[in-house]
Amino acid sequence: MANGNTSPSRVGLIEGGSDNDALFLKKFSGEILQTFEESNIFKPLHTIRTIDSGKSAQFPVTGIASASYHTPGENIADGGNSYLSDVKKSEKIINIDKMLVASTFLANIDDVKNHYDIRSVYANELGKALAVRFDTAIAKTFLAAARDSANLTTTSAGSTYDVAGEAFGRGNLDPTAVDTFTGAQLVGALFATAQRLDEQDVPSDGRFCVLRPAEYYKLVTGADASNTFSLTSAINSDIGGQGSIASGNVPQIAGISLYKSNHLPSTDLSGGTGVDAGSSNDVFGGNGVGYDGDFRNTFGIVSHSAAVGTVKLLDLATESEYQIERQGTLFVAKYAMGHGILRPECAIELAS
Repeated sequence: MANGNTSPSRVGLIEGGSDNDALFLKKFSGEILQTFEESNIFKPLHTIRTIDSGKSAQFPVTGIASASYHTPGENIADGGNSYLSDVKKSEKIINIDKMLVASTFLANIDDVKNHYDIRSVYANELGKALAVRFDTAIAKTFLAAARDSANLTTTSAGSTYDVAGEAFGRGNLDPTAVDTFTGAQLVGALFATAQRLDEQDVPSDGRFCVLRPAEYYKLVTGADASNTFSLTSAINSDIGGQGSIASGNVPQIAGISLYKSNHLPSTDLSGGTGVDAGSSNDVFGGNGVGYDGDFRNTFGIVSHSAAVGTVKLLDLATESEYQIERQGTLFVAKYAMGHGILRPECAIELAS
């Protein structure tokens, strides 16, 4: 029997390094990043800017110029002749929120006793936790944009479309009694909102609609109040529809790309007790707290990617540390970002 010490070939050790766990942790980090990307609906649907330092970012807002016919001999540069355009200007500021973290602790004894890869499960859950918070904050900001006033006197404010009432405006909305509506009314709402975006010179490229699953599938079935399938289904090829009953998918209506998400808020959070009340960005301007407002009538968003912006100071990052005194590993996923309204005329809330 051999005596003495031996030098094991450490599986997690990078050549030239000293951390025996270095290679193991990359898998955990990669799974968090993958889950974060897969769980996001709103990330590719809005404007994102990255900054290297600072606490906020400025987004300049400019109006439009005008044109007029010139009378020979008149001085174009003379302001009294009305040839010069007064291009209105403003700005939007998006602040960086506090660092958002998702973390867990894995005891070493549990790790070695366990018969399956618990680290991948933890990575998946940490990634999902951050993705849900990111997506929910963006959804709330889109709704705030739809309720916001105009940036300039030459631009438009956000809009709300009452699907059951088949009209624009929040005047008839009662948060204590939400009306039901049919799939046909929802299709009509998408055409009405597309027309509103056209009239406000919002680009056709980049328009989208996010609905809760119950409303999304009304587009597939064309369901009426009794949930009966209707020939007005948005996927009925006889009337020019696209999509599939088999996949339950509707790609577009009125040039608007369609998505479904459980991250749309549905309760009254305006009292400041919600998780996003501590944001540095008061997107509701006194009618809520932080990213939180009253969402009891809300079930969807129609918008363009220019309506809302995110400023990143610290993108999604992961850290881990084996703590000898606690005999386990602490895993942390984190990011530092902020979200805000850019162009309210590009956002329309679907309500009832």
